[in-house]
Amino acid sequence: MIVIGGSASTSLAEKVAKQLGQEPGRIEIKRFPDGEKYIRIHEEVKGQDVALIQSLYRTPDEYVFEYLLIADTLRDMGATSITGVTPYLAYARQDSRFYPGEALSSASLAKFFEAAGTTSIITIDCHLHRLGDVSKVFKIPAQNVSAMNLLGKYARENLRPKKPIVVGPDEEAEQWAGTVAKELDAEHTAFTKRRVRKEGETKSRLEMDTGSVDVKGRDIVFADDIISTGGTIAEAAKACKKKGARRIFVLCTHPVLADGALKRIRAAGATRIVGTDTIPSPISTVSVAPVIAAALKTRP
Repeated sequence: MIVIGGSASTSLAEKVAKQLGQEPGRIEIKRFPDGEKYIRIHEEVKGQDVALIQSLYRTPDEYVFEYLLIADTLRDMGATSITGVTPYLAYARQDSRFYPGEALSSASLAKFFEAAGTTSIITIDCHLHRLGDVSKVFKIPAQNVSAMNLLGKYARENLRPKKPIVVGPDEEAEQWAGTVAKELDAEHTAFTKRRVRKEGETKSRLEMDTGSVDVKGRDIVFADDIISTGGTIAEAAKACKKKGARRIFVLCTHPVLADGALKRIRAAGATRIVGTDTIPSPISTVSVAPVIAAALKTRP
């Protein structure tokens, strides 16, 4: 298999290729003075299986179109198969139409990828609210793999939490907390979110509690798929600190990190915040290359 990285995931593609014992495929990506992209693939891909790695973060529209140009070129050059690896899949949340005329962005993105020649898809900890499974978004074979085992292993070997409790900052994150807890041989729980309305208030606020778990004197390891604004993690961290938690560690797959997110979480008492390289960031300590390489080896 030839591994090619788009401009969003050049470094990650190199790591994946190394995991597979090879060099990454050569590709040239430039920009013309008017802003258009120039793509040239310097590999003979005819009759070959190709993995195209392109994470769709921060400027997803640009990276989506670049992916389409590369995939379409690979198809025209005669590639036998094109496995699209999108570690962070943009537009995954927009899977239902709540008001007339709204774009079903996840469905549209899937159609674009399929039309460009993508024959299968691999995502990592894809955030799907209602559909729940990436295979329901795409008509081609689609697989979602997780980085939580890698994050849990990193926490065990490097953070070394004392008497840890792994916590999901909300109900949806309980699955991630459970996976990390297995790596740490620890118990896990998750916060619940309740919307509370006070008389005269027009907006709702979030109220969270950890149930009956005693966190006093223990290290808390938060596990979640995405950190965007950091607001939920910060609130949960403050709640744990008030209950006597010792240290706060935060693990996430996708460090989106909107402005002020890291500052907000650290101010709430976090000792360390660790993310993966699905999105390059100051906290992208753990590489997802091993899980991508494993998925490519076992693909149908």
